[in-house]
Amino acid sequence: MGISTTLYYLTVVVFILSLIAQLRVTSTFRKYSKTICKSGLTGYDLAIALLKKHNIGNIKVRRTKGKLTDHFDPMALEVRLSEEVYSSNSVAALGVAAHEIGHVLQHFNGFLPYRIRTAIFPVVSFGSRLAIPIFFMGLIFSARSFLLVGIILFLAIVLFQIITLPVEFNASQRALKELEEEHFLQSEELDMAGAVLKAAALTYVANTIGTVLQLLRLIAIARNGKK
Repeated sequence: MGISTTLYYLTVVVFILSLIAQLRVTSTFRKYSKTICKSGLTGYDLAIALLKKHNIGNIKVRRTKGKLTDHFDPMALEVRLSEEVYSSNSVAALGVAAHEIGHVLQHFNGFLPYRIRTAIFPVVSFGSRLAIPIFFMGLIFSARSFLLVGIILFLAIVLFQIITLPVEFNASQRALKELEEEHFLQSEELDMAGAVLKAAALTYVANTIGTVLQLLRLIAIARNGKK
């Protein structure tokens, strides 16, 4: 079995693990979305309260469609919360909302990994669409320059995912700290919110490992193609 084939099977295994991790996020969120927090705050209420605490007045908090589609858009200066987070007063909803405010704090505090991720996002957005097509064009036409460009573009994706790990971990740490310091959640509720955020973190880890393996596989294919 060649190294390319070995990497292929490893990539498939990690892909399956990523799916399992995603299912765990969904099931964990669903489990703790049934637990109403004692503070009675909704995800929207919490987001507004934390923004006021840190004197951040130019961020809008809006609903967004979909499930677990919550995110902070630094270009539009908007925190977008899914319906199941925006209007819910569950422990899970508050954990997710606090996590997104964690990203807002990273933005305004100049958290270095966050700044790097934001800076390379345009390249990654471009590369994610063209890396594989360019790479396989290089294989088809035996064009080494195309192979190299495809690998470089895919490398940008890998770097983006690697730098995403400390960004997401830090946002979750900030979230739990804010929830505890302001007594938005009680001790047992904090554990529940932490479980939701940890489950989400595992998906980033699995996706990153899978992308790294895919990059190694592309390199192995390119080397074999040159022989």
